[in-house]
Amino acid sequence: MTLVLKGLSKSFVGEGKTEVQALSNINLEVADGEFVSVLGPSGCGKTTLLRIIAGLDHATGGSILLDGNRIDGPCPRMAMIFQEYSLYPWRTVLDNIAFGLEMKGMEKSRRREKALEFLELVGLVDFAKNYPFELSGGMRQRVAVARALAIDPQILLMDEPFGALDAQTRNMLQRELLDIWEKTRKTVIFVTHSVDEAVFLSDRVVVLTARPGTVRDMVQIDLPRPRERTGTEFARIRRYVLDHVEKTAFSSKV
Repeated sequence: MTLVLKGLSKSFVGEGKTEVQALSNINLEVADGEFVSVLGPSGCGKTTLLRIIAGLDHATGGSILLDGNRIDGPCPRMAMIFQEYSLYPWRTVLDNIAFGLEMKGMEKSRRREKALEFLELVGLVDFAKNYPFELSGGMRQRVAVARALAIDPQILLMDEPFGALDAQTRNMLQRELLDIWEKTRKTVIFVTHSVDEAVFLSDRVVVLTARPGTVRDMVQIDLPRPRERTGTEFARIRRYVLDHVEKTAFSSKV
């Protein structure tokens, strides 16, 4: 599986009916099983880019190809995880995870079996009958991950999924996400504001410029996992990526 973005651009009409260029000429290729993070200053179009890939928004230029086939809308081979969890409050944890399988028409006993399988993967079997309001923020995000995985997508699109969590919970979920990724080998495209998070998680970090967002740099993270945040090489790569992100905050030129 290869995801290819070719010359992807996005503009929209802003206040005063002036045209705003959000993304410009994004070119990116993501390999099967790769974990790619997207970084950039606020307003550079990271979330817009992810929404376009997911088919929730439309590009005004360029194309998206999955295994050579053009993607122009929502694709069943992709699943998106949002920062705000997006769980159904009237459904139990188990029924939230089973929702996508229900929409696919899977028989009830089979979808409950599958939901339990992924609930176990994220370590929440004991909370199957609970409702979202009874869970912590970190637990709700684990349910969201399980729900996305249950439909067996090839690509997970994650839009700052840990951004609203405290530092300790965030670090714990980063480690859990890597455990899940190593077991499932899904392709992951992960949007974040955190350089530390991107370096800790990723095979490759894509740095976008300020608006209009375009690719400034792609940094390969050649560090063995599990990674030690206090290590010398981790700190060096983190500083290198941070330097690029800081430069993009003051200039939209590559």
